[in-house]
Amino acid sequence: MKHSVFVWSFLILSLVLGAGLVLRDSLRHYALTPTGSNTDEILFTVKQGEGFRTVAERMEKDGLITDAFYFRVLARIQKKDTRIHTGEYPMSPALSPQTLLDMMVSGRVKRYRVTLPEGLRITEIARRVAETGLVDEKEFLMAATDKGLAQKLGIPADSLEGYLYPDTYFFTAGDNEETMIRTMVQHFNRVFTQEKKDRAKALGMSMHEVITLASIIEKETGTPEERPRVSSVFHNRLRKGMRLQTDPTVIYGIPDFDGRITRTHLRTPTPYNTYHIHGLPPGPIASPGRASIEAALWPEESPYIYFVSRNDGTHHFSTNLAEHNRAVQKYQRSHRRSGQ
Repeated sequence: MKHSVFVWSFLILSLVLGAGLVLRDSLRHYALTPTGSNTDEILFTVKQGEGFRTVAERMEKDGLITDAFYFRVLARIQKKDTRIHTGEYPMSPALSPQTLLDMMVSGRVKRYRVTLPEGLRITEIARRVAETGLVDEKEFLMAATDKGLAQKLGIPADSLEGYLYPDTYFFTAGDNEETMIRTMVQHFNRVFTQEKKDRAKALGMSMHEVITLASIIEKETGTPEERPRVSSVFHNRLRKGMRLQTDPTVIYGIPDFDGRITRTHLRTPTPYNTYHIHGLPPGPIASPGRASIEAALWPEESPYIYFVSRNDGTHHFSTNLAEHNRAVQKYQRSHRRSGQ
């Protein structure tokens, strides 16, 4: 009798072990075998609060995996079914179930690239960010011009014009307008170091005044090495109590500017028309880069108080009005006559 019980126990144990080995081999094969060879990207979204069973079933429905039950067993054995992250994932049937599972556990979500070159206005930044499809252009602009948000982020201004630092950013589907704006302002704060704050104080300027001047330098200068000299002109004019008389500020104050500045524009008073106001305008007219910020803080020592474009990206600098008028005659009027 005891011998019979031992035999049956051995047989049952063998069957269990055999079944376990078969399941293990089957599960290993499943984990490493892609559904197919199609490499076309499917953007699969794991939603906030969604259970793993639902995720697996949707993945099977989308053709990413062949068996949702096996996928759940695989995740449970590896203790990964409760560790997946929400977000958008670039998946395809050519990826194995193990790769797909590891992708969600590591949070390798799709990232959207946004490149903001120096000199963009806040409206242009809103348009570029909205092109990702992650946020609405108007909603982004509303947040970026919210005085309350600016103050919350430590920016002493009515809007964040000038403080959304130009660089390349990567955002995900979970990022909203405020998250994006906060990221850009944090980058600005890393660039505007304590050394720069101390330098601004030594110049008798606030950070807001420095960024305002830097934004004008950014819009006026096409040649990088000229920035400190352009800056010196503006510093010299400010020191002498002269108006800045810079076209980019005038343009900023014109609603729906059509690309052609006229005498009427120059004669029309606005808070940004530096042909009418003394000193700096109320705030930045664009987002300056590091070089323009540093030029505003460390201008070249020069006697110049005028400059005019040579129409090749460089400028002619003058120390007096007579010389400046001759340069205008040479470069601007001849440029107009040539029809360029």
